[in-house]
Amino acid sequence: AEAVGQRLRSEPIDAVYVTKLRRTAQTAAPLVRHLAVQPTVQPDLHEIFLGDWEGGIMRKMSAEQHPTFTKMISDGEWGHAPGAETTQALADRTVPALAQIHHDHPGGRVAVFVHGGVIAALLHHATGARPFAFLGADNGSIHNLVLDGDRWLLRQYNDVTHLAHLS
Repeated sequence: AEAVGQRLRSEPIDAVYVTKLRRTAQTAAPLVRHLAVQPTVQPDLHEIFLGDWEGGIMRKMSAEQHPTFTKMISDGEWGHAPGAETTQALADRTVPALAQIHHDHPGGRVAVFVHGGVIAALLHHATGARPFAFLGADNGSIHNLVLDGDRWLLRQYNDVTHLAHLS
């Protein structure tokens, strides 16, 4: 979080957004302190709801290569997990939320602190790549997404150069 804050502190950032989950506010905190701004909570950018696989169960299913997990990955469909939000439902929630942020800050630069599943959904939307193509972004990584009306452009993905001194 400190490295992210240091990396972004010289950028002309107009606003900071976080999700309803505390960990995004904690990650944004160093930048927020430097900018002396109050982060805005955008609740629709919260992480994918995994239904019965919440609370670390998905990690277990992944480690065991459970058939439902492997189908989920091969199909790019979160909804294969029992009771989980579907891939389309995630996009239907997150894409308009980011578009609203863009609308609220025309011509501005905004830092949005989100989760891995949300990053994957938004970048899938921007690029048209397969749904899970961008899963696996590193914690604390930076992605540069430019919104220009209905056109979304991915300029940078999974930049972790600011974390190099931590390894």
